[in-house]
Amino acid sequence: MNHTTRRHLLRHAAAALTAVAGLMPAGAALAAPPLLNVSYDVSREFYKDYNKAFAAHWKKTTGEDIVLNQSHGGSSKQARGVIEGLEADVITMNQALDIDVVADKGLIAADWARRLPNNAAPTSSLTIFLVRKGNPKGVKDWADLARPGTSVIIPNPKVTGNGRYGYLAAWGSVIKAGGTPAQARDLTQKIFANVPVFDGGGRAATTTFAQRNMGDVLVTFESEVQSIVEEFGKNFDMVYPKSTVLAENPVAVVDKVVDRKGSRKQAEAYLKYLWSEDAQEIAAKHNLRVRDPKVTAKYAKDFPTVPTFTVDEIFGSWKKAQAEHFNDGGVYDQILGAGRK
Repeated sequence: MNHTTRRHLLRHAAAALTAVAGLMPAGAALAAPPLLNVSYDVSREFYKDYNKAFAAHWKKTTGEDIVLNQSHGGSSKQARGVIEGLEADVITMNQALDIDVVADKGLIAADWARRLPNNAAPTSSLTIFLVRKGNPKGVKDWADLARPGTSVIIPNPKVTGNGRYGYLAAWGSVIKAGGTPAQARDLTQKIFANVPVFDGGGRAATTTFAQRNMGDVLVTFESEVQSIVEEFGKNFDMVYPKSTVLAENPVAVVDKVVDRKGSRKQAEAYLKYLWSEDAQEIAAKHNLRVRDPKVTAKYAKDFPTVPTFTVDEIFGSWKKAQAEHFNDGGVYDQILGAGRK
């Protein structure tokens, strides 16, 4: 190749590169890897707002644009999805069990709960009752859900954290009051005999109750009530039982995914920012109970003090509760079969 031909080819190559560069969006070189947050069913509105805040924070502090994607569904289904290949950079759940099962498959480090404050749970909620306006069935506590003729809407405990918390809250309320496991089983069996349909997620259960107008009582998270009222109007009353379970919302980086994608820095920052005052404000506005003392005090009137218990306190641990109650052939399957006979 002579010198003139070489110069000619180089000029064409330079022109081609310039053309390609002209097609690239401004700042593309400063774009961070996109993140996928795989989360539970009723958290979508919170994370929609949180993602906007984090993207602005990330841009301000690093100069990078970042795309944040969400996936929502029944919590146990979501965890299985990650195990089966859903490319989650982070997983944000409403119970530790659904992160533990992913960790057991080697996708998340076993010490995930010690990587962030508060056992890696930036927020929590309570399992409460939503009833028709005026509370025509006079529902006040868990025993009222067991009465004949009271229709209870609760998502399927086999596949949803929302439903699992409802089941454990009913059972635990008896133990917390000094009752026996046999009494707890009897109450829980009667409640679940009053459930006409088992939806696959908390949002689906909300639709059954609020849109399809089924049931007298919806057992759900306190944090879900605000979105229900916004979507369906003020046709409901919220009832706090005498005691209920504390539903903590843990988060974790999916180590195998972020290391493969090169997104660890962004994923860790995404979760850490959940403890910022800005993020805690957003969470409180979405009716989530938060960790920041200043924000907690600011929104105290929105969060009544209710006697609570944890899963560890009543059942030993999430893994023990799962093995005894929700594994195939466990207590839940037994009482569901007995209650339907």
